[in-house]
Amino acid sequence: MTGLDWAVVAAYFGLLLALTWWVILKNKDTPEDYFLAGRNLGWWVVGASIFSSNIGSEHLVGLAGSGATDGVAMAHYELHAWCLLVLGWVLIPFYIGSRVFTMPEFLERRFDPASRWVLSMISLVAYVVTKIAVGIFAGGIVFSVLLPEIRIGPLDAFWIGSILVIVLTGAYTVLGGLRAVVFADTLQTVVLVIGSVLVTYYGLQAIGGWDELRRIAGSEMFNLWKPLVPEGMEATWAPVIESDRMAWYFNDNYPWLSMLFCAPVIGMWYWCTDQYIVQRALGAPNQREARRGTIFAGMLKLLPVFVFIIPGMIAFALASSGQSAYLQETMIGPDGEVLRDEAQRAFPLLVATVLPSGIRGLVVAGMLAALMSSLSSTFNASATLFTMDFYSKLHPNVSQQRLVWIGRLATTVMVLIGLAWIPVIQGGRGLYDYLQGVQAYLAPPIFVVFFLGVFWKRLNARGCLAALIIGFIMGLFRLAVDTPPQLIDGFEYTPDSFLWIVNNMFFQYYSILILLVCVAVMVGVSYATAAPDYERISGLTYGTVTEEGRRETRSSWNAVDVIGSVAILAAILAAYLYFRG
Repeated sequence: MTGLDWAVVAAYFGLLLALTWWVILKNKDTPEDYFLAGRNLGWWVVGASIFSSNIGSEHLVGLAGSGATDGVAMAHYELHAWCLLVLGWVLIPFYIGSRVFTMPEFLERRFDPASRWVLSMISLVAYVVTKIAVGIFAGGIVFSVLLPEIRIGPLDAFWIGSILVIVLTGAYTVLGGLRAVVFADTLQTVVLVIGSVLVTYYGLQAIGGWDELRRIAGSEMFNLWKPLVPEGMEATWAPVIESDRMAWYFNDNYPWLSMLFCAPVIGMWYWCTDQYIVQRALGAPNQREARRGTIFAGMLKLLPVFVFIIPGMIAFALASSGQSAYLQETMIGPDGEVLRDEAQRAFPLLVATVLPSGIRGLVVAGMLAALMSSLSSTFNASATLFTMDFYSKLHPNVSQQRLVWIGRLATTVMVLIGLAWIPVIQGGRGLYDYLQGVQAYLAPPIFVVFFLGVFWKRLNARGCLAALIIGFIMGLFRLAVDTPPQLIDGFEYTPDSFLWIVNNMFFQYYSILILLVCVAVMVGVSYATAAPDYERISGLTYGTVTEEGRRETRSSWNAVDVIGSVAILAAILAAYLYFRG
């Protein structure tokens, strides 16, 4: 980092500070303004904020790292941009029409208060142990790569980076609420996209161009279909069956069955039902602005394949070919294989080695933007859940100003919890890999109750609550079984025992099992008990939509929305056709 780089980073933070101050001056001390930005966000702000909230530590650390080790294989998750179309076209009419603050609140409108409480509690715990934890980890990684020598007393670069990211992000989130978050996200989206595109450009320049990258990386790293088609069964959709005992369940790669059924469920849970994402759409004034925001976010969501995965592959190519001695020494082991732990540093390592002065500062600002936007979204979503789903329910007559104050206090508490997590994250370098399974275990019951609840009016509150509780118990049980082998060196379950089978079952297959059980429980319990009051859930399911609601939805879209949606689907199809190895 040169003086020019630091000047660029300082300019970014200056813009962020000015933007936050402007937002604070515009804010009103009302819950609707603090938590939903007054419900007057334009589509471009909604879309940019959704994208910026999504692009965070899992991309800077995980996605670029997977590009360095496995090529484009993980692009399947990024190509789930179509899930945003499901949010915009299928669910937005119900969310906007119900005028809710949170996703658990919508669940209460559709079912009952108990469902709201269960989902809120699980969401808060999940945000702490996943989004906040991984965000802190990535912040420390970025600083430890770019400023390895920096120290303040006993604090090394990892601690300093983690603390700075949390405190700076928490400051503007506490003061400005969702309006500050989404406008900061918009600025951060611009900086992040420009910076990441420059990393790809200079990386390709360093390696000798796209064709040279393909030659060095090999066709396998450019094969998007490899995880879908089992080896030896090319171009088929046959099940994974091998001679090894129970190999169908324990396949180490990403077999087609899990990618076909589990990955979309996780995608639709994340993009269509998670407060972290949907809160931006709830801040739109009407269906049209919310839907166009999701379409715009879907277009932006196609970028990570080229601005995170490809740079990871470039880092691998520079290291494996010896064109960068530093990358080769850092990322390649004595046997010539990529060191997976070091591959997590692929993106910041590339920034440190191939970018010229000044450009490096812009990209570092973009990296910090990605980390901060994800954390700010988590802080704000957590504060909204706590304030609106717990505090306001327990204190129904509280003033609006008091609710805003509680929201700020809740955000501050989340920041402090994040700071307390730093020793845990620093001591568990493998935590990122372990956390990947968490969302696969938590997503199925939430997906089931939202989607079946909207499409199937006969399903009732008892079925919803039973599915949520049983699904979460199954997920927590798997996490409890997975924990001892992760934390205790040499710990193993007895081969062929029940716990051994659970621990070794491929995580996506276990997720599918949770999905099937939740569907069966929700339908079975609902039909074994009384039907819901259809008057009470009017407008909350497709079977109870009023004629006025249908007209409002139809008038909210036109040819522009259809063309934008088709363009996203065409781009996804083009990516699958191009990346065939």
